[in-house]
Amino acid sequence: MILSIESSCDDSSIAVTEIATKKLLFHKKISQELDHAKYGGVVPELAARLHATALPRILEQTKPFFPDLKAVAVTNAPGLAVTLVEGVTMAKALAIALDLPLIGVNHLHGHIYSLFLERESAFPMTVLLVSGGHTQVIDAKGYKDFSLIAQTMDDSFGESFDKVAKMLGLGYPGGPIVEAYAQKGDENRFDFTVPLANSGKIAFSYSGLKNQVRLQIAALGEEISDQDRYDICASFQRVATAHLLQKLKKIFKTRTISDFAIVGGASANLYLREKIEALCGEFGASLHLAPLAYCSDNAAMIGRCGIEGYLRGDFTDYRELVSSPRSAL
Repeated sequence: MILSIESSCDDSSIAVTEIATKKLLFHKKISQELDHAKYGGVVPELAARLHATALPRILEQTKPFFPDLKAVAVTNAPGLAVTLVEGVTMAKALAIALDLPLIGVNHLHGHIYSLFLERESAFPMTVLLVSGGHTQVIDAKGYKDFSLIAQTMDDSFGESFDKVAKMLGLGYPGGPIVEAYAQKGDENRFDFTVPLANSGKIAFSYSGLKNQVRLQIAALGEEISDQDRYDICASFQRVATAHLLQKLKKIFKTRTISDFAIVGGASANLYLREKIEALCGEFGASLHLAPLAYCSDNAAMIGRCGIEGYLRGDFTDYRELVSSPRSAL
């Protein structure tokens, strides 16, 4: 079995996965959403302190698995520096105490492997990773064989949802709230402009759309109603998704894609899933999705990726394993 640890942002999570069958034997995640909601976003130092309390509590529950562990996998990049170090420190201590090899896992690789929980991996495929920190289209050919096709030039898809929610005073995390408000709104009421609509560049940008929303909220003033908020959320979600679809369509037209996937926290957005499914149908591609419960950060996906590392002997000396807030694919 492999024990895996995830602490890249505000979710404390530990999992135990059976190597031979890929079966998830244990998984627990403690969310910090309520602790950060009052600040309208994640406070790194607070997140680190909460990890320092939550991770040992979860680890205590995994002790029955210790005799059967063959390795420890941990997210070591990318993420918040002060939170990554909590998981990496715990992983190093476990590896030394139990005399086990260490496997450092790139958080983005983990999201791709969320597609393969409790089953064999299937490559190649083209992957859209949408989260609070990333908006990327990835050519995924195999373990650690990932290359970037396109990415955002500024805000990410998920980040823009969080910022719109904050501007409307809706709370944190913004993604699920904006999606829920959008279901009650008229998506055609506000004619926001699709970013980079007249540009042939295959890249994403959400800062301009976010600013359009800010100006519309200001124009409505203090008399803004709940229906106004519903309509803003619906119109924003429509245009934010249309931007993704427009650029993805260009990619589909220039590449032969038979298998396409969406991963990352924002991939749980059902409106986005529906639109991407239609796009895949248009080009005859099969759509692959991670289970909704494992779209956001979790240790199960880190463990699944860790298995691939274990089978290849891709270990890291504990003295050389460091956490890195920034990391390429």
